[in-house]
Amino acid sequence: MEIIKYKVLLVDDEEDNLSLLYRTLRQDYDIIKTTSPLAALEILKNESVDIIISDHKMPELDGVEFLKKTCDICPKAVRLLVTAYSDTNILIDAINYGKIYRYIKKPWEPVELLMTIKTAVEYSKLKKENEVLIHDLKDLFAGTIGAIIEALDAKDSFTLGRSRRVTFLSLKMVNYFDLSMREMGKLELAGLLHDIGMIGVPEDVLNKTGRLSEEEYEIVKKHVNHGVKILEDIKQLKDVVEIIKFHHERFDGKGYPYGLKGDEIPFNAKIIAIADAYDGMVSERSYREGLSHEDAMKKITDQSGKQFDPVVVKAFQSIVSEALAEIKEFEIQMAEVV
Repeated sequence: MEIIKYKVLLVDDEEDNLSLLYRTLRQDYDIIKTTSPLAALEILKNESVDIIISDHKMPELDGVEFLKKTCDICPKAVRLLVTAYSDTNILIDAINYGKIYRYIKKPWEPVELLMTIKTAVEYSKLKKENEVLIHDLKDLFAGTIGAIIEALDAKDSFTLGRSRRVTFLSLKMVNYFDLSMREMGKLELAGLLHDIGMIGVPEDVLNKTGRLSEEEYEIVKKHVNHGVKILEDIKQLKDVVEIIKFHHERFDGKGYPYGLKGDEIPFNAKIIAIADAYDGMVSERSYREGLSHEDAMKKITDQSGKQFDPVVVKAFQSIVSEALAEIKEFEIQMAEVV
């Protein structure tokens, strides 16, 4: 049986760095390499590649700008940025403009690099499977929003597809509450972007195999503020940001980061909160298995009037079976395609 190798384009103006990348990856991948990002753009016009790995600081063209240009030529390629910097603003620029899957911190280890590339290949496969999870999604993934969602889904195996599932469950409650098209649109975007701040959570915390310490949990809780910071300058998302701010508030006032309660919490935030909680409970984490549907629903029922608005709990109970059936049907169809 012929083994198909994925094609990787390597771009680094430093010949020694390029050679090291090449030697590390050549056994498992079909490699094209160049020291010139401008030459790389010409290569991409004639060559279809699966993965693009670019250095950050290059004299001809900055790595982020280069990756941005590749989006038009080969939009389905998975992009990675090799950088010595870990500044959050640099990462946000790379996500917004270069649509990167992940950045690789210098100095990197061969084993780490190989694992990242392997994960990138799996991500590319899984991304295709998740593209049609929400049947009636409008074309909301262009430009910055699309780049942010892809980066969020790529953060780790837990977040992959999570934003779409939470959005799907949230939108299922629209008819129950007879929300307007405007509110539905805001709910849709807020569901897709509600956990974007997880990008700012260190991976050693996010991927910890044991339970989080109190200090680590406080770091995770800051993802709400990170998300607001990332999105607050996008004027079209002003109302959406107001929902994202409050999706971890609790009906009894014991949530975070503001401690709002009852009707102080925006209604759409209450909807996303329960969909987010359910998906979190049934999903597997590095440190625990996911709960069964029955156990998760019992927890939600028990938290009615505490963590969740009782009205929203009733709505969720009324739609969840149908929603899960649709998700299962979708997964079966995807399995048949594969």
